[in-house]
Amino acid sequence: MLWFVAVLWSLASVFGENPCPCQRPELCRPIQKHRDFEVFVFDVGGKTWKSYNWSMVTTVATFGKYDAELMCYAHSKGARVVLKGDVPLSHIVDRDNRTAWITEKVNLAKSQFMDGINIDIEQAVEKGSPEYQALTDLVNETTQAFHSAIRGSQVSFDVAWSSKGIDKRFYDYVAIAESCDLLFVMSYDEQSQITGDCIAMANAPLAQTLAAYDEYVNLKIDPKKLVMGVPWYGYDYPCLNLSQEGVCSIAKVPFRGAPCSDAAGKQKTYRWIMQQVTSSLTGRLWDDKQQAPYFNYKDQKGQIHQVWYDDPQSICPKANAVLSKGLRGIGMWNGNILDYSDDPVARQHTALMWNALLGC
Repeated sequence: MLWFVAVLWSLASVFGENPCPCQRPELCRPIQKHRDFEVFVFDVGGKTWKSYNWSMVTTVATFGKYDAELMCYAHSKGARVVLKGDVPLSHIVDRDNRTAWITEKVNLAKSQFMDGINIDIEQAVEKGSPEYQALTDLVNETTQAFHSAIRGSQVSFDVAWSSKGIDKRFYDYVAIAESCDLLFVMSYDEQSQITGDCIAMANAPLAQTLAAYDEYVNLKIDPKKLVMGVPWYGYDYPCLNLSQEGVCSIAKVPFRGAPCSDAAGKQKTYRWIMQQVTSSLTGRLWDDKQQAPYFNYKDQKGQIHQVWYDDPQSICPKANAVLSKGLRGIGMWNGNILDYSDDPVARQHTALMWNALLGC
């Protein structure tokens, strides 16, 4: 028993106050290796991570409960595991509050043997406001603190699909990009502000998605700072009316100044979508203009729904653009929502979705 206590004490002295939870103590060391191409995975909890394609994964952002087993396994595959970081911007306008928040996150990362932090702040900010400058300072100071405290650590920041004030997020994108290691561009929820007709549309239309990367690059942001985020989910819209041309009119749900939004629908996982499409009224349909799949179905009350989503055919050209534009990599929201069961058809769908991240 004494030898076991001695081992724990030894590990604690090497890795901090908390003993390493991994079977191999070296797995608690931060990942040092630089990857030229990122496959950035958001994980929201559970154990489906055991079925990820770990030959591809480079970073896992943990948005669920801390899982030491996930950390150990990811490190065994050379992949980083990073914290989620979110804080009300009004709180960190005060520098002391900002420093306290950063110190807390650094200490948490060290105690959990993590490799950095993904800052996910999606709050409205007016240009030139105290929050505008505080957000930039937060990213800069967080990056400095993590790089100083954890060798090889990675600090990323999540940005909207476009730099043009989407959802009233008027951030200093150039300064933020210079301050951190990478920007994860959330190329989804692109119908969060619908200013035209209130109709169901693709979550991430191809032309609109790719044009937004040119906008970021035109700001003189290094393409190697940009990771393209793609959706592994879709939207289920109840149709107020379905025209003869198949256009689904949706309820008016305002959001941050726009009269309509995707909040008129409900987010659905790819797992659910693959099950629902087989029993739908139309089967899988394809929209050439938006380069996205969709289908219609009738619910138990007899109402028609239209579901828009992404699949390998819509993701592949986006992944190809990641390579042609020289971006840092690709990722998804989120890794958990494929069907990782042993069903042969589900296994095929899941493999195709992972493979689509590398293009076609």
